[in-house]
Amino acid sequence: MNIGSYNLMIARPGGSLGWWPRLGLGVAAIGALWWAARGSQVSVGELVKGAPWIADFLSRMFPPNWAFIDKLIVPAIETVQIALWGTLLAVILAVPVCFFAARNLTPNMAVFHLTRQVFNVTRGVNEIILALVFVAAVGLGPFPGVLALAVHGAGMLGKFFSESIEEIDQGPIEALRSTGAGPIQIVIFGVIPQVITAWIAVVLYRFETNLRQATVLGMVGAGGIGFELVGSMKLFQYQDTATCILVIIAMVMMADYVSTRLRAWIQKGAH
Repeated sequence: MNIGSYNLMIARPGGSLGWWPRLGLGVAAIGALWWAARGSQVSVGELVKGAPWIADFLSRMFPPNWAFIDKLIVPAIETVQIALWGTLLAVILAVPVCFFAARNLTPNMAVFHLTRQVFNVTRGVNEIILALVFVAAVGLGPFPGVLALAVHGAGMLGKFFSESIEEIDQGPIEALRSTGAGPIQIVIFGVIPQVITAWIAVVLYRFETNLRQATVLGMVGAGGIGFELVGSMKLFQYQDTATCILVIIAMVMMADYVSTRLRAWIQKGAH
């Protein structure tokens, strides 16, 4: 059953699965989708029925109020700052711990499972929930957003960092150990050179994700352009809302372009 070569879906001579097991898997998959649709109340009819209300809401948003952009410059910059510091703190939190979460470097399996569960907990809690907690702790403003992105991002980055460490070539590690190198020397000279390119690419992607999340965190009082977005909606200023959405889209597109170019440049330099 090699999913990577599509053996699961395509019959091959001498394969381990016949057509009846494949048919059973297909029926089970359809049954699972039907069960999920029932539980989540998926209804095309309800969507069609609500389409006029969606059209009415969108019509209220146009034309956008371009004069409102002047009030969005500072919040937009604040959103970028939140994403930047949230990413930086996430890296600072994840890097020292990720080595203990890699099977090939962890001192023992108890430490491995403990650190992995810590990563699971931190990335398992949504950023909005974390932002609500930090808003209650430190008050309104961008700082709770930074902390929320840092905690959640540390779990995500720690998982990616540790998994990339597990995939490295063990040859340099064994060579360093045979010369009597200590754990820090092994990490600096044997591990970091092999994973740094992948790490940078993941960090850039995480910054792009944090920029999108930072726009949402403002809705719960964590600063940024999201605060202006939810404020305009509460005041029924839908044309201002449209301007906020367009600015957010422009920010995300710019971040996606820059991060894509940087990742391509880094990967090109690694080869």
